[in-house]
Amino acid sequence: MDKFAKEIIVASPRGFCAGVVRAIETVRNTLAKYGAPVYVLHEIVHNKHVIRELEEKGAVFVTGLEDIPVGKICIFSAHGVSISIEEKANSLGLRTIDATCPLVSSIHRIVERYNRQDYDIIIIGHHNHPEVEGTSGRISRNVHIIASEYEAKELRLERPERCAYVTQTTLSQDDIVKIRNILIERFPRIESSKSNTCYATQNRQDAVKRLARNTDVILVVGSKNSSNSNRLREVAIQSGVPAYLIDDKNDIETDWMEGRYSIGITAGASAPERLVEGVVDWISKRWTVTYKEMEGKEKKIYFRPADTR
Repeated sequence: MDKFAKEIIVASPRGFCAGVVRAIETVRNTLAKYGAPVYVLHEIVHNKHVIRELEEKGAVFVTGLEDIPVGKICIFSAHGVSISIEEKANSLGLRTIDATCPLVSSIHRIVERYNRQDYDIIIIGHHNHPEVEGTSGRISRNVHIIASEYEAKELRLERPERCAYVTQTTLSQDDIVKIRNILIERFPRIESSKSNTCYATQNRQDAVKRLARNTDVILVVGSKNSSNSNRLREVAIQSGVPAYLIDDKNDIETDWMEGRYSIGITAGASAPERLVEGVVDWISKRWTVTYKEMEGKEKKIYFRPADTR
């Protein structure tokens, strides 16, 4: 085999999901309507390139509402926020625009409904993740966050016969199945709504599994603080293929390609396609390459940007 030849296989689907597109469009539309600066609470999505581009257009990302001048616009990120954050923003005299992903908003409504029915709510998700913090903050009592099988086994409920669970949307069925099974075994009457997992999370992980069957190494384009990007890397490794999470082409190390012919590339749900193109270009300048797009279709979903009135 020609040591100077490489095969590039790009996963499909990959990259931006509908919720990310909606959040970014919301910030851009707000800037176009009101001009800079427009303030955004936390990162609108977890990708440093997207953040930098929006900053250049006049978006200001803040970690606390106190950092926003009275009367200015505050956009809530795609991850959603708690009721207390909404109330605090109002008390500070801020004009708010909600860019929460509609799939996350649907989880909020489910949690609020169960809470009105006096259920204990179990959230399967990562502690301290902004989406989980926002969801748990939609209610003020009887909420439990479970991130592992151990925590599921140790959970104690005062009324185990009246409980329900939801999941962080950026987890896949593979992520939650063991935890869910423990909860069902321990609390046979536990309730849940329809699947809470994001279609984009699931189909991108499925694509990586297919990609792993035909590649020697996989590059995952996505920022280090992106939960779904980290999970794509983990799925690749669990499928038996070395995998590396990179922000962009500048993170690639030539040694990763040593002795490997077929290179798989995918991208997290908040990574722009141009970053994937940059990785392909980086490889193409160093080896003779063949390129092909893996078969796979994206579920066609479009969310209208948030109302900027």
